[in-house]
Amino acid sequence: MPEIRNFTMNFGPQHPAAHGVLRLVLEMDGEVIQRADPHIGLLHRGTEKLAESKPFNQSIGYMDRLDYVSMMCNEHAYVLAIEKLLGIEPPIRAQYVRVMFDEITRILNHLMWLGAHGLDIGAMTVFLYCFREREDLMDCYEAVSGTRMHATYYRPGGVYRDLPDSMPKYQYSEWRSKKDVDRLNERRGGGLLDFIEDFTRRFPACIDEYETLLTDNRIWKQRTVNIGVVSPERALNLGFTGPMLRGSGVEWDLRKKQPYEVYDRVDFDIPVGKSGDCYDRYLVRVEELRQSNRIVAQCVEWLKSNPGPVMIDDRKVRPPRREEMKGDMESLIHHFKLMTEGYCVPAGEAYAAVEAPKGELGVYLVSDGANKPYRMKVRAPGFAHLAALNEMVQGHMLADVVAVIGTQDIVFGEIDR
Repeated sequence: MPEIRNFTMNFGPQHPAAHGVLRLVLEMDGEVIQRADPHIGLLHRGTEKLAESKPFNQSIGYMDRLDYVSMMCNEHAYVLAIEKLLGIEPPIRAQYVRVMFDEITRILNHLMWLGAHGLDIGAMTVFLYCFREREDLMDCYEAVSGTRMHATYYRPGGVYRDLPDSMPKYQYSEWRSKKDVDRLNERRGGGLLDFIEDFTRRFPACIDEYETLLTDNRIWKQRTVNIGVVSPERALNLGFTGPMLRGSGVEWDLRKKQPYEVYDRVDFDIPVGKSGDCYDRYLVRVEELRQSNRIVAQCVEWLKSNPGPVMIDDRKVRPPRREEMKGDMESLIHHFKLMTEGYCVPAGEAYAAVEAPKGELGVYLVSDGANKPYRMKVRAPGFAHLAALNEMVQGHMLADVVAVIGTQDIVFGEIDR
């Protein structure tokens, strides 16, 4: 009689459901997972080490590239840490702009997650629906920063510039008829805030469409209910944060428990799961889409009626305006020095954390009084989640590994750093 032996199998990094560069070494007993060993480091770019050789203000762009589907939230944690060390506070309008873009980023992240998670488990249509709405929000990124993804929009002391009064419009071309272009430009007649306000009105109906496709879908429930169950106590012990922790029934959200910027002034609820399985985490994230939409709508309302500065008026941190720089020699020198050498930050250490879409993203900065950080450490939420993958997939089938990787919302930029 042939002996029974376990198979060892490589899952990824070429596998489409491995989300980039995850290599899993699976020990299998037939179709059942006995052990899963995640191998990381295939996207290690040395971000933390690179930051030590760059002035503080030149590393903001690196932050975008950590969790590269929730760009501005990464910048936010880094900028907050610098502001703590410098002892400055941005103007109130800048704080509202930051909160609005944090929530736009959360929607972007969750749409990407929902589309990819659905696609991994076999729901094709929801992927196309999610990307339809992402496109509008990417245009908001582009309107404020000039780029669709890696914005570098937050700066110590505020944001790069105020919100634009007009939106970029589609142009006529041989591929698009005048009728099509007019239809696409219908919502772009006003400024950015009008465009975002229109989006917040349309978006709840879009979420209903996603839920119609998935929430009561028999196949979706078969693939997610009772898969990857984590108890509340275990979730806390494993260092879970964000939707992974709230999906297990722990009501912990930094925006409520340790409010930063103006989160204590906006009204929103924290969705919490009951059974801690993939389905509950799906429901939590979908409800977060609705709550983020509420926060964005409140920010738009406040920003429309409260004009003001979006950058602190401290010349040690803020570069001169371009008009001054073009006509005044001192301003030109000042701008040049600020962009090449940066500014010296008082010696000390600071930890700043934000409720990023995936969980608590923290940046720990140590300054020795120079213009570069002495040490920088990023606390990536996905790192703790991936560490629990082995525990979550044991005893499940091979197909369920894909569902668990999807529910963890893993992005390797922040895990490997």
